[in-house]
Amino acid sequence: MHLSFFGIAFVLSMTLAISTPAFAKYASFVMDADTGRVLHSVNADTRNYPASLTKMMTLFMLFEAIEQKKVSLNTKMRVSRRATWQPPSRLGLKLGATISVEDAIYALVTKSANDVATVVAEALGGTEWEFAKAMTKRAHQIGMKSTNFRNASGLPNRRQLSTARDMALLGNELWKRFPKYYGYFKTQKWKYKGRTYGNHNKLMKTYDGMDGIKTGYIRASGFNLVTSVNRGGHRLIGVVFGGKTSKHRNNIMARILDNAFTKIDPQMMAAYKSNKKAEQAKKAYAIASQRRSTAWGVQVGAYTSIKTARVQAIAAIKRAPSYLTGAKTKVVPLKTGNKKVYRARVVGVEKREAYRACKALKRLRQPCMVFRDKTQVAMKR
Repeated sequence: MHLSFFGIAFVLSMTLAISTPAFAKYASFVMDADTGRVLHSVNADTRNYPASLTKMMTLFMLFEAIEQKKVSLNTKMRVSRRATWQPPSRLGLKLGATISVEDAIYALVTKSANDVATVVAEALGGTEWEFAKAMTKRAHQIGMKSTNFRNASGLPNRRQLSTARDMALLGNELWKRFPKYYGYFKTQKWKYKGRTYGNHNKLMKTYDGMDGIKTGYIRASGFNLVTSVNRGGHRLIGVVFGGKTSKHRNNIMARILDNAFTKIDPQMMAAYKSNKKAEQAKKAYAIASQRRSTAWGVQVGAYTSIKTARVQAIAAIKRAPSYLTGAKTKVVPLKTGNKKVYRARVVGVEKREAYRACKALKRLRQPCMVFRDKTQVAMKR
């Protein structure tokens, strides 16, 4: 039987389609950590590249090893040549050096260090390949049926795949199984050998109740994130795969978590939003008030002695208490030719109050001029 060129092309394309896993790139998922109820799901079971979300499983294996007393937090793990070859993100560990288990945990949670992931894999599995096989086996045992690991870091490998649902399952297992160690995921900063490393999960700083878990990125995956949030007595696990940027990913996560909390407890969420708006308004007013009150002042004359200038500044506050109460006096020297004078000033008022104060003082035949306090402006900048 003879096939045309187009027939052969069709057969080849179908073969590739069957053998190549389906990638959604974008996927998102939210579940109630206590009940397992699914609150949001988009492409939840389509396989994608987990990137550094892989390190969640590496930490799962490490926490289990600690509980089984195979290692302790103080155990030193040696750095191999293979570990030193791992690309960024990395600590830059030297061949033959050691790192403690606890420092390795911090390095994976904050810096997401690939060299440290290899060190952990080799310490627990002998080789990273054997450790990855053990990771996959353990993942399947806890219900992550669509997940396969080929390394401990999440560096690119086309056979290293997972789903949003599986990663949510893993996040939930980490929280439930390891209450003693789960707290490491909320670490904001970690100091190691004179350097400070910040957590890549910036959303923890802005989304109330978020206490972990892990970010991930490679070019093929986009920006990934698994989070755990406890608010109003409800804990949710959220997952986003394939964000266009870290900001885009974080915005999606915040939105789907808000919607999920509203489904669970609409009254709690409504009250939370109302309180949040009130807090934001109060904070904005305080900032605006501070900015207004520190940039302006009035000058009530220039005198040949410091004492006279200070007395006149104090007198100005007493003469216009409605506008200058709470302001501070300030004497500023000025040299003109061979003479030196001292300017009597009242500072720390907003622009409108400064003009009103001058108007009131001029009615009392007190010389007055409004000025902007440049030192205060410089401080704000």
